[in-house]
Amino acid sequence: MSTLLFSMPGQRVLSESLLARSGWTTGQMILRHFPDGETYIRVLDEVRGRDVAILCQLHQPDSRVLPLLLLADTLRDLGARRVGLIAPYLAYMRQDKRFSDGEGVSSHYFARLVSQHMDWLLTVDPHLHRIHQLDEVYSIPARSLTAVQPIADWIRENITKPLVIGPDSESEQWAARVAEAAGCPWEVLQKQRFGDRDVQVSLPHVGNYLDRTPVLVDDMISTGKTMIQAASHLTRAGMNGPVCIAVHGIFAQGAIAEMQDNGLQVVTSNSIADATNQIDLAPLLAKALLTFPG
Repeated sequence: MSTLLFSMPGQRVLSESLLARSGWTTGQMILRHFPDGETYIRVLDEVRGRDVAILCQLHQPDSRVLPLLLLADTLRDLGARRVGLIAPYLAYMRQDKRFSDGEGVSSHYFARLVSQHMDWLLTVDPHLHRIHQLDEVYSIPARSLTAVQPIADWIRENITKPLVIGPDSESEQWAARVAEAAGCPWEVLQKQRFGDRDVQVSLPHVGNYLDRTPVLVDDMISTGKTMIQAASHLTRAGMNGPVCIAVHGIFAQGAIAEMQDNGLQVVTSNSIADATNQIDLAPLLAKALLTFPG
């Protein structure tokens, strides 16, 4: 019997693509809110003895996590054999240490909470720093995929003579891996600081790439400031207008409008539903689900 996939609101496109590739069945439910804001959930399928999965992107998580956990517990209470979570964007990875006295390490607490309600977790390119592997904080089988190949495929199919560029030193590994998969050269913008407000940004060997389309690649875009500044330096150096690609388009309020006002083409994956989505993660997820969680 195939796995049932229950999709939380806002993931219709990714859900339909994943169902088409996985051979899973759509899980039917009613999810609404009472006038006082409390969540009402009713599962319409027979789930006893079945494997079920929940697709839920966790951008702006505080409004999504409680309905997610209530659904997971409802499924388990109704007899589901295993309840897994597919979270293409995984929240609460930022606060992975106590930076100041009195702070909580929320990435650990969130991992503990999810592990108490789920049997497994599948995600894409979580923002890892001091946590190197998800199993350092998650007590359930937790697997992290990377969107390097889907991004590289999109670049090959849509851009002639690309040059992959990391907008800062933290993105160097990203740029190198994407460029290798896309079969094109790569560089990383270098910053030289002369004072608190005097920072010079340069692209090594810029003269070699004036006929190429720069492709700024990073794991996420939040405010868009890094991409805007990087693009400005590239165009001032005489390069073509850049394309900005990120796995996760978090987009703080006004970010996407500001990027577009600066003439930037923005492309993201459908880890978070947005008009900029052009890279489908469903093939990546479906392939992984053939063997995970086993």
